Amino acid sequence: MITQTYDLLVDVENLRCPMPLLKTKQALSSMKSGQIVKVSTKDSGSWRDIPAFVELSVHTLIEKQKINDMFVFFIEKGV
Repeated sequence: MITQTYDLLVDVENLRCPMPLLKTKQALSSMKSGQIVKVSTKDSGSWRDIPAFVELSVHTLIEKQKINDMFVFFIEKGV
């Protein structure tokens, strides 16, 4: 069970690649440094795409979990 707190939820459960990643990028651009976004998707490509994006950015992947057919990410906005 995930207990991480967050400032913004990006629920993209019904969207397919590349939309979960694009919506994640949009959310992060509208947030303040240090805030946390929770991304929830059923797109299996996101399991690879979102961590790869975060690794190349100033943001931090705090946690990622696969729960049944759901992929959940917690990302902290960088400076």
